[in-house]
Amino acid sequence: MHRLAAVLLLGFASGLPLALTGQAMQAWLSADRIDVATIGFLSLVGLPYTFKFLWAPLMDRFELPWLGRRRAWLVVTQLALAATLFAMAATSPGSALTAFALLAGLVAFLSASQDVVIDAYRTDVLEADERGLGSSLNVLGYRLAMIVSGGIAFIWVDPTQGGGWTWPDVYRAMALIMAIAAVVSALLLPRIRVAARPTSVARHDLVGFVAVAAAVGAGVVITEQVFSPLARMAIAPLFAGASVAPALQLRWADLLALFLGIAFTLPLAGWAARRARFETLLGGLRSYFSQTGAAAFLAFIVLYKLGDAFAGSLLTPFLLQAMAYSTAEVGVVNKVIGLWLTIAGALIGGAAMLRLGLWRALMLFGVLQMLSNLGFWWLAVNGRGVLPGLTIPAFDWGFVALARATPVDGGLLMVIAIENLTSGMGTAAFVAFLMSLCNRRYSATQYALLSAFASVGRVWVGPFAGVLAQSIGWPAFFVVSTLSALPALLLLGRLRRAVRQLEDDARAPDDPAAVPVPG
Repeated sequence: MHRLAAVLLLGFASGLPLALTGQAMQAWLSADRIDVATIGFLSLVGLPYTFKFLWAPLMDRFELPWLGRRRAWLVVTQLALAATLFAMAATSPGSALTAFALLAGLVAFLSASQDVVIDAYRTDVLEADERGLGSSLNVLGYRLAMIVSGGIAFIWVDPTQGGGWTWPDVYRAMALIMAIAAVVSALLLPRIRVAARPTSVARHDLVGFVAVAAAVGAGVVITEQVFSPLARMAIAPLFAGASVAPALQLRWADLLALFLGIAFTLPLAGWAARRARFETLLGGLRSYFSQTGAAAFLAFIVLYKLGDAFAGSLLTPFLLQAMAYSTAEVGVVNKVIGLWLTIAGALIGGAAMLRLGLWRALMLFGVLQMLSNLGFWWLAVNGRGVLPGLTIPAFDWGFVALARATPVDGGLLMVIAIENLTSGMGTAAFVAFLMSLCNRRYSATQYALLSAFASVGRVWVGPFAGVLAQSIGWPAFFVVSTLSALPALLLLGRLRRAVRQLEDDARAPDDPAAVPVPG
């Protein structure tokens, strides 16, 4: 129980900073009358979440003194997050936008670094038969934190519904919570059973990190300057005489440039890592790719949540603009009720995994995730008011209040309930699957790499989805989002034996000689 409680608390610490560089930050910028173009540009501060695997090997390789291999990194990143959030609270985006943006980027970097350690700690501390329930508790803590920083915070600062807080007040409160999390990490987290940490030359790891980062930077520049123009030239003849909108043609060119850039950058980064003898990264990759079906697993990781990413990327504009729901109605149902239902789905999924096992849980929950997208298709076709709704009365719970009663459409409530329940179940199984792929010796490196691949759909689907929805309409868009989940399920069918082998391997310790060490 001690280990599971630790996973729950660390899930909360992981989820809290996410909205503070996302939706909450955008709301603060809007309140300070920053223009939309600038707000869109500032969304790039979240890029560290997708590149955290580059410095994860350093957190595997180097052990800070006093608190052990994992807990010391947790305390350092959490205290640094608290300090940076306090600094953000003292910085006005209206008068010091550059400083504010730099601080937001630092928060994202520190939050991504904390995620690296938390993911590795969770993988190290949980036994094989605890991973299903542990992943559910991690989602529970994560979603609770998102309710606080991405939901309740919006009510706190609302001039009519809230409690009169300002955004600096919110950020100071979040900084205090992160400071408390650092104290908990230092004093209360249980010890972990791990194999010996990776052994490599420290100078090689530091030089290797710089070399890989430089290779990725070079790949980004070459993609922008070389592959993007080439992709536009290659795509143009294919659409000659067609009725496809120019914006959609440009998105196809951007996707082609992206694929070309990835195909160029990954081998370049690998070459740089080998030349610089970045042994912690290379050792983690060798350990991962030594598993049966490793490449197929990576493809599955990219595809499993693709249907969810497709539908979710445009959910807010669909509900507000196409369906004309009120902001309060969407906020209460999608941000508060929806998040609680995701938590319930994660807990149900974790409990079901104890009986189903990993492969059957991934398949069953994946099918349910896919079918849930048809709920949005139904909503787009039938419109609002088809099912009887309810009214959420005004309330005051002390820490949050709703000043006026808010009506809720029955169709919206049904669709959001089904989508969030099935998404939570799928996430619980997916996190357990990622943990099963990790060797404890390289858990920070491997989990950061795998979770970065898992974010590919979420990061890159959004720009294309907007143009597609505008071109083919909402009902057809949600049919496409449903079909986009099929490749993962077909691949999972082929991986049945390999996934079940993972379950068997997880029951055996990575190192029989491993002993408890301070974590």
